[in-house]
Parts: sequence; C-alpha cells; structure tokens
Amino acid sequence: MSQIAISRIHFPVTKLGPGRRIGIWMQGCSIRCRGCISVDTWAPGRGLTLVTDLLAAITPWIPAAEGITVSGGEPFDQPVALAALLGGIRRLSIADILVFTGHPLETIGSQLASMEGLIDALITDPFDDTAPQTLALRGSDNQRLVPLTSLGHERFAAYDRCMDARDRAVDVMFDINGEVWFAGIPARGDFRRLQRLLRDAGADVAISQEPHGSASIGAAPK
Repeated sequence: MSQIAISRIHFPVTKLGPGRRIGIWMQGCSIRCRGCISVDTWAPGRGLTLVTDLLAAITPWIPAAEGITVSGGEPFDQPVALAALLGGIRRLSIADILVFTGHPLETIGSQLASMEGLIDALITDPFDDTAPQTLALRGSDNQRLVPLTSLGHERFAAYDRCMDARDRAVDVMFDINGEVWFAGIPARGDFRRLQRLLRDAGADVAISQEPHGSASIGAAPK
C-alpha cells in the first residue's frame, strides 16, 4: 500500500478552480520558491498516511464535489503516491482534477505519461515573486495553465484570462487546533497587511511564509 505525506484536506474549497472542490495539500517540497506562501508544507516526513486511508477520508465529500484540487508542498515530489491518489479519485468521481506543481511542464513528462488521463489540468512552473501577478489562478505570470484532457479544456477555459475581482477572494478554514488557513491566490502583500491589522487590534498572529515572502496562505493565532 502506498504511503502519502499530507499537510491537510478540506471541503469545500471554492477559490482554487471552478465549483465546490475538495482541496488536498501534500506535504514536502524540494523546490522552495522565494516568497512561497505555503512554507508550512515544505518539510518532508510529516503527515504520513496510507493512500487508502486518505481516499476513505474524502469519500463522504465526493458526491457534492464538483472538482478536486491537489497542491502542496510539491505533489510531484511523491509521484508514486500521487499516481495512486489520482487513480483512486478517478474510480470514485468524474469530477475534474487540477494539480499545482512548481516544476516546468517539460521536466515532468515521464511522470505525466504514467498518469495519463488522471489529471485534467495543471498549473506549472515555480512561483516567481519578481514577476507580475495578473493572470487568473496563478501566483506569478510565468506560471502556465495547461489543460490535459477535454474535461480540462472545458472546465478551465474560463481561467485563461487576466485576474479580476473574482480572483481576489479566499476561502477561510478553521482547524481543530484553532488555527486559521486561507485557500486561494492572494495578491502580493495581502497577508502581511492582515497581520499588521490584527496586531494593531491586539492579536498575536504568526504567519506561515518564506522569510523573504510577501504573502501567506496560513495565519495561526497564538
């Protein structure tokens, strides 16, 4: 049985692709982009579970899910586990599957060949905090939206555009430890500003981010 390192799962996620989606964040990243908003997902060796157990955990959400988004961390750092996860999802659902990766498309060709038909669309390439941020569903404009199936073309054609007000919103999630997480594609500096506002209001807030970064995907009140 394949093991997989998972940071967290959540449903519904509405800002990482069309519709109400299951969000799966894998744990561990070898790319570690400057300015990354998901530094809490970098460390390897955490959150190990069986793929079968992960599939069992998301199965109750499947009937209501319009799509599945897999992010991280870096999903392609765990190609065997990723393939097992996606294959299991395909057996459970006809919903679209979107995967975020920091690898260029050209460097993951062999892995994608082994996952043919399991991924409907990719967001590829490393985040670049010096590049503009004007495109929907992308943190920096060097990143590419790559549909891989007819369903991917159908579901993600609407994201082949410039970012607008719809893309500025984020989902807010609360976990059992009292930590607060945000899912979406924040504008540069959004969570730094949120941290300053909360601290000015008297809250002691820690933000998960790369030290030189300008944003964060997670904020945890102490």
